[in-house]
Amino acid sequence: MFESFIDCLESLPMIIFAGTCLIVSFFEFSSSFFINPAWLCVFICGLPILYEALENLTRNKGIEKISSSLLISIAMIASIYIGDLFAAGEVAFIMALGEMLEKFTVGRAKKGLKNLMSLAPTQARKIFNDNEKIINASEIKLNDTLRILPGEKIPADGIIVKGQTSINQAVITGEALPVEKNIGDKVFCGTLNYSGMIEIQALGIGEDSSLQKLIRMVEDAGEKKAQLQRIADKWAGILVPVALLIAIAGYFLTGNNLIRAVTVLVVFCPCALVMATPTAVIAAIGQATKHGVIIKSGGALEIMNAVNIAAFDKTGTISTGKLSVSNVLASNNIELKNLIGLAASVEKYSEHPLAKAVLEFTDKQNVDFLACENFNMQAGQGISAEIGNDKIFCGSENFLKSANITVPDEIKDALQNFKSQGKAIILVAKNQMCLGLFALSDVLRDGVVECMNKLKNYGVEPLLISGDNLGAAKYFAGMAGILRVEADLLPEDKVNVIKKLQAQNYKISMVGDGVNDAPVLKMADVGIAMGITGSDITADAADIVLMNDDILKIPYLINLSRATVRTIKLGIFLSLFINFVAIVLSLKGFLNPTTGALVHNAGSFVVIFIAAMLYDRKITA
Repeated sequence: MFESFIDCLESLPMIIFAGTCLIVSFFEFSSSFFINPAWLCVFICGLPILYEALENLTRNKGIEKISSSLLISIAMIASIYIGDLFAAGEVAFIMALGEMLEKFTVGRAKKGLKNLMSLAPTQARKIFNDNEKIINASEIKLNDTLRILPGEKIPADGIIVKGQTSINQAVITGEALPVEKNIGDKVFCGTLNYSGMIEIQALGIGEDSSLQKLIRMVEDAGEKKAQLQRIADKWAGILVPVALLIAIAGYFLTGNNLIRAVTVLVVFCPCALVMATPTAVIAAIGQATKHGVIIKSGGALEIMNAVNIAAFDKTGTISTGKLSVSNVLASNNIELKNLIGLAASVEKYSEHPLAKAVLEFTDKQNVDFLACENFNMQAGQGISAEIGNDKIFCGSENFLKSANITVPDEIKDALQNFKSQGKAIILVAKNQMCLGLFALSDVLRDGVVECMNKLKNYGVEPLLISGDNLGAAKYFAGMAGILRVEADLLPEDKVNVIKKLQAQNYKISMVGDGVNDAPVLKMADVGIAMGITGSDITADAADIVLMNDDILKIPYLINLSRATVRTIKLGIFLSLFINFVAIVLSLKGFLNPTTGALVHNAGSFVVIFIAAMLYDRKITA
């Protein structure tokens, strides 16, 4: 009940009202009121500070008992004791304003975890003696046989015991290409069955499924990131004893002059110190927003200054995540245009993502479509159709082998080369003759090479962390200029890579877009999500979101962070310098509590002004 009342006092309307009361008190309009309005400011802004100070004294241990709120409380009480209500209200108001600004910078969205949980299928098709029954996913038992139709999500981890298909498992591995699955292959809960009907034996159910492990990793990693301790509190262990010693010494050295002692306490209050960090952070967050970057954590902005490894996911991050035809190879037995026409004529009847990529390519080639008959699809393998008296095949090498079609050596060599680059292959054959192939690949995002070069110049090492196979990862890393590669990783493997680097005292930023990246974004010191291609879950898990997916914003963020930290350090230095000068003037008798509070107030606003200038400063990548 009392804590709710304290929260109410710390609200923006109450702080604005308290500031208004302080202004009224300063201009000595108080005679028109029943009580001095400064009392209201002291009550509204001072009570939460006093409550925090007492709470730290009773709950914390050792040096943690001493906080900046304790020094503010002592200064308030001393000012009230000598009858200077304005000084008491001023230090309380500045402190309350700093607290409010700090809270404003650390708001956290929690809906991402709910979105992640929504990916889990709620129902399943269980097979009883060749009969199918719809059950709740929670009723699935270990070793149950489950049937999954095309377009349905897989309700449990398991292995395929019947059928062939292709599965989009980007939610778990981040792979751009659908993965062909046959009997004996493993499948993951929450992934999408594309083409064929399959039956699986459930081996990972409920909390043991890959998707539930992913959810738990997001939860656990999220708890890892405690809010950064305020700079003022880091200094409080020194400031409070020093302030009290100087005030006591000043009292005796000035002939038991209580006013001078209280003035020392007032000017020593770390209000400017408290304001230095949140004001600079807010200004930097505002500037980043103008550049299409959403920074959700002031702590993350500060940590970016210390990042020395920038880790990137592959698909959808350094690549566009969209498949396109990268190579077309025709044998000596057919012209390239005729090969493209035959493939397009058959693929237009397929709903497979690879077929759609082929059709997008052929749209630009001005080819004529031929009439097809007897179209047939073999899930996870390929398609065939008849054009006139010829039978056309489009699919994998195994698909052609099943039709007793031999792939010639020149095509086979190219096929192996493209596979080593992580490209998907569609072989095209007519009757018993292989005519050529289409190689499909993801595309490197614009600005990636420039981004990596800038990061290296800033002393930050790029690292590729991918769920794709090693060949595809190394191929893209080579094009991007990334020397360090970790591939074939599940979400927990990515988290372990980050943990291992952090154990070696590296500061890691992680850039990703897929749901599978959410745990590693949480685990990294700074998580950065792609805003357009990324999922809502990824954006919620991240500390920073690139709203326009501009990869060059990563070096910009490093520069912005470094400028912010320099501004904060300058603010801290100025606040301490102003405090030192004000203490000397107080001991000499040039300042009293009220004038000391004004000098103290002026110092705070100098710090705020310098920090605010960061908003319009020109900072580039």
